[in-house]
Amino acid sequence: MGGVGAVQLDAEGENLRITRKTLLALPLPSPASGPDRPDIPDHPAYQQILTALVDAGRPMRARDLCQALDLPILPKHTEGILFTLKRLLSRGILIEAEPGSFARPDA
Repeated sequence: MGGVGAVQLDAEGENLRITRKTLLALPLPSPASGPDRPDIPDHPAYQQILTALVDAGRPMRARDLCQALDLPILPKHTEGILFTLKRLLSRGILIEAEPGSFARPDA
């Protein structure tokens, strides 16, 4: 009787070895195969701009975003917003619907 249990244990051990060998032979998924969602920066300014674009539901210019964010329309603010928009564009988070007009690609 004891011999039958040992044979079953050996068979199960062999099955486990084969399974392990098979799993280790499988290719690892590449990072590019995951969802195609760019990483959005954590800084609150990025989040505010993205929220304003979603709320507007249309492409916006830096000047429009200054108004939406209750910022005075001064060169330092519009240039700062434009810089942030360009950074989001370069990361694939925004698209440029037309020169100087930015939107979310999913909008």
